Amino acid sequence: QVYLVESGGGLVQPGGSLRLSCAASGRTSKIFTMGWFRQAPGKEREFVSTIRWMTGVTYYTESVKGRFSISRDNAKNTVDLQMNDLKPEDTAVYYCAARTSGSYYFTGPPEKFDSWGQGTQVTVSS
Repeated sequence: QVYLVESGGGLVQPGGSLRLSCAASGRTSKIFTMGWFRQAPGKEREFVSTIRWMTGVTYYTESVKGRFSISRDNAKNTVDLQMNDLKPEDTAVYYCAARTSGSYYFTGPPEKFDSWGQGTQVTVSS
């Protein structure tokens, strides 16, 4: 079992920046992919960005490319999401997720990820 704890998030004005961090513990040697999904009110949980744990290959949903950057620290078992030029449509609860049940499904769907954090609210509003 992998346990995930998120930090960061909060309220920011449009055009601002936030940094989310996720710390993994437990059977971290089993992680294949780790990253972030988000869920806005009344919407399904959606993929945002992930990173392959061993190779560092990254993936982004189209709407955040050029604005968000994901990174990992294998020694500390952490994954960060730097979010720049935030827009109101980025408002959501952001969840850290890890996939330990094998390779593939690097960008979801969510049900293919077997470990989840508790979520952190990101609100972009003036």
